[in-house]
Amino acid sequence: MSRIVFRIHAVKRMFQRRISEEDVKQVLATGEIIESYPNDIPYPSKLLLGWRGNRPLHVVAADNTDNDETVVITVYQPDPHEWEAGFARRKPR
Repeated sequence: MSRIVFRIHAVKRMFQRRISEEDVKQVLATGEIIESYPNDIPYPSKLLLGWRGNRPLHVVAADNTDNDETVVITVYQPDPHEWEAGFARRKPR
């Protein structure tokens, strides 16, 4: 796995939401990519869904292939009002 870099925003959200670095690493290692954002700047990014026990987690991360880094942008527990059962698809608006 590439080196993991946590943006300040991600660290703040992890603290606020009681999501550990280990939780994020687990999602990055075993999670499912549920959305891709190939045109994001400065690096293509993706939304991953992973589980820590019964807790679903979403991690937005970007791949900086030039430096072999995965940049963690934000982390959150998906809202069941916004996501369908299983948390892999957004509900229609």
